[in-house]
Amino acid sequence: MKTTGVILAGGVGLRVGAGRPKQLIEVGGRPLLAYPVEAFATSALLDRVIVVMASGHVAEAEKIAAPYGGRVEVIEGGATRTASTLRAMEATRNEPDDACVLFHDAARAFVGHDVLERCLAALETYESVAVALPVTDTVVAVADGLVRDMPPRPSLVRFQTPQGFRFATLRAAYELALKDPEFVATDDCGVVHRYLPDTPIKIVAGDERLLKVTEPLDLVLAEHLAATRTGSA
Repeated sequence: MKTTGVILAGGVGLRVGAGRPKQLIEVGGRPLLAYPVEAFATSALLDRVIVVMASGHVAEAEKIAAPYGGRVEVIEGGATRTASTLRAMEATRNEPDDACVLFHDAARAFVGHDVLERCLAALETYESVAVALPVTDTVVAVADGLVRDMPPRPSLVRFQTPQGFRFATLRAAYELALKDPEFVATDDCGVVHRYLPDTPIKIVAGDERLLKVTEPLDLVLAEHLAATRTGSA
């Protein structure tokens, strides 16, 4: 299967409070974005790699991608995650419907080849794949400050990225979504689940190292992960 890897780096990360896109903050002596770019660019399973970069910072992303000899394309992202996803889909409009695509959040910097392999193995059978880990805390549903429901913990997982799709499935889901005036998305599996509810989404094992850098404390943890990593594998 021909496979494209998309790294979504269009956000600005206001909660981190660094005054610049968080994917450009240096961690372990390198911009955060450099880690997922390395993992995707050095994976033998990906035929094409696209970085969707925050507006005004494309040149910085191109510098990060430069060591990989043109294997990584950089395009400008949109004002929202959905807008950035749509720009990536426009850039891949000529890819065949039966090809695969992995969407990954740049804020989850320490993605390994093993996670990419699990996603692509699942896409040989399924049309949509999500990376997830079991929930260890008790999760409750609340309303007006009161507990309304306590779902059994074994039935819950927490999503990470990448998320993988056959192009035909993702295109069909977004075609329906964009006709919905109430459409709001935080991830692409959510779009498939809502607009193609009969399409199974396969869960594959995630990795605790796939920390999402969101708050200042996350940068401390990211520094530790950068210091202890053993490469992209």
